[in-house]
Amino acid sequence: MSKSQSEPADEADTRMPPDPFAAVLPALAALGAITSIAAINWSGEGKLATRARTKRKTAAALRDLETCCLGLAEIFRRFQRHPRVFAGEGGQAAAPLKFGVHGQRIRADAQRLYLQLMNDIASMLVLAAQNAFDVMTAIEDGDIDAPEEIFFAFGEQQDRLNTVLQSRVTLRVAVDTGADVAERLVTLVRELKTYQKPA
Repeated sequence: MSKSQSEPADEADTRMPPDPFAAVLPALAALGAITSIAAINWSGEGKLATRARTKRKTAAALRDLETCCLGLAEIFRRFQRHPRVFAGEGGQAAAPLKFGVHGQRIRADAQRLYLQLMNDIASMLVLAAQNAFDVMTAIEDGDIDAPEEIFFAFGEQQDRLNTVLQSRVTLRVAVDTGADVAERLVTLVRELKTYQKPA
């Protein structure tokens, strides 16, 4: 009977949200869509000259891809700012990346945050896939002529994401790795922009 007055009010206002990994996984997938640019340097060598070219301007695709990277970096920063909701803080901190082990009861404001982030992530996943595809097409068409080192750098970030999934790291490590990969992709896309051929 010695509970403080604030505890019952806090507990009364909490709910179980959907699994935090359900938010983190598609955010990682959006990063994975962008890192797939790594493969185009090799797989694009067998292109057919008769293939239809994209109608989208290369500069627009690169600009939009950079915006996606910046948006994903912000999403991962938001994960980091709310570790109780998205980073397995508490008793689940040491649990491996897995559905069903990271959820904790959260307050109404955190519930709204979860839903807002899920909406942002869903949009970003679609945009990242489309913009990455358009940039890969521009590379394949010769509109961007970047050195191999950039593709290797995209591949390194792809390997980091694969390690997160294969090693089943903790949710916190997944979030921190995703944040770092997103920041690195911002730099790589900006570098890629410098190799766009003049229109």
